[in-house]
Amino acid sequence: MKRKEKICPEETTCSVDYAFKRIGGKYKGRILWYLHEQSILRYGELSRTLPDITTKMLTQTLRELESDNLVCRKVYHEVPPKVEYSLTETGQELIPFISYLKDWGEKQIEKERKVK
Repeated sequence: MKRKEKICPEETTCSVDYAFKRIGGKYKGRILWYLHEQSILRYGELSRTLPDITTKMLTQTLRELESDNLVCRKVYHEVPPKVEYSLTETGQELIPFISYLKDWGEKQIEKERKVK
């Protein structure tokens, strides 16, 4: 039997690593999901939706999502400043996969409850 070659050679970027670098972490998936559910959220609304996140971490995570073209940041030049976040087309493409993960997570939680 022939041995398989490496799927992700070191000299190229592995697509799985690439994807998880963009959506991995404690908050990114949740932010993307909440933006999907609400369509548009302001910074304060996101902050209230994620009560366990610090201001610094929320700002950093939103900047990373914007840099990866998953979230659009729209600034309104008014006093007080108004900033809205929404999913980009690329961010919208992730929603079916996040939905599958959500469903899988709910099934696993239910299994754990039955065991206890």
